[in-house]
Amino acid sequence: MAGAITDDRRSADDGRQGRPLIVTEDVDLLDDLLRLCAAAGARPEVHHGVPEGRGRWEAAPLVLVGDDAARRLRGAVRRRGVVLIGKDQDDSGVWQRAVQIGADHVLMLPDGEQWLVDRIADVAEGVGRPALTVGVIGGRGGAGASTLACALAVTSARQGRRTLLVDADPLGGGLDVLLGGENAEGLRWPAFAASRGRVGGGALEESLPELHSLRVLSWDRGDAVAVPPQAVRAVLAAGRRRGGAVVVDLPRRIDEGVAEALAQIDIGLLVVPAELRAVAAASRVASAFGMVLRDLRVAARGPYAPGLDDQDIARLLGLPLAGEVPAEPDPHDAAKPPGGIPRGPLARFCEGFWERVAVGSEAA
Repeated sequence: MAGAITDDRRSADDGRQGRPLIVTEDVDLLDDLLRLCAAAGARPEVHHGVPEGRGRWEAAPLVLVGDDAARRLRGAVRRRGVVLIGKDQDDSGVWQRAVQIGADHVLMLPDGEQWLVDRIADVAEGVGRPALTVGVIGGRGGAGASTLACALAVTSARQGRRTLLVDADPLGGGLDVLLGGENAEGLRWPAFAASRGRVGGGALEESLPELHSLRVLSWDRGDAVAVPPQAVRAVLAAGRRRGGAVVVDLPRRIDEGVAEALAQIDIGLLVVPAELRAVAAASRVASAFGMVLRDLRVAARGPYAPGLDDQDIARLLGLPLAGEVPAEPDPHDAAKPPGGIPRGPLARFCEGFWERVAVGSEAA
């Protein structure tokens, strides 16, 4: 059980890396907390009361206080990031003690273990603002969604952002192939099929192939492996915690795994060729994905059929227009991946997109 006493806005200390502070004399509780810190990849400091060193109490990014030690902390300086931890579910007095020491949360073990591991891991990783996450969907087969997804990721990395490109379509052939890195060392989706709970963001990043200054999570060329929805959720959440940008190449169908990915996407781009049949097909895709994505936009791709332009496509689909996706010479040149020509038309489109959404996210 975990309960909030105050709102959970982060202080300046919460966002930087550091060692959590444990305050308790309860040996059994200390063993539990040390175990949870180890699971989260953190090395804590342990004290029986307020640390004597100047500023150490205030500087710790997270303080885990055993209920046995609450009375010794009543005179301590009030600060954010204090969690009071107990084991007696029937002790109503724990809330009063939490208020007395200015705790943000009250947590009971073992019920609150996963919440606490997540909070400790955030501290260990120095979690800040999550990555802006963009999902790309084809309005019909062969619409060019994978090409646009790669171009967006390549452009983002070239602009200096930490960038992760995720291939969420196991039947798409692998984005690492499109980037010319099918033989690059690193893990693919099947390696994460057994993931449960929390995946470390740093460990994920280091384990993936690095191509064109970005990290790529794609599929291998072996037999198809089903990745459970909870693994999709955990892996994508780990990538987002690292900040920067995450680009997800989505299939045109929604299953449980895709639904988990959609839940973490900020902006969706629906790539629609400028043909009436393509618009008709895209309307069905838009209807399905629009029920999940709050921000779904049209990326029109020429050449245009007579009497049809990008504004018409957006109007027919009832969606805002992200722009016209231009063609690029030699789109499958491994040495020059999609968006790899810095002054090429596709790169310029992607650069303009990132500039617009960056301004929008700052305003939000």
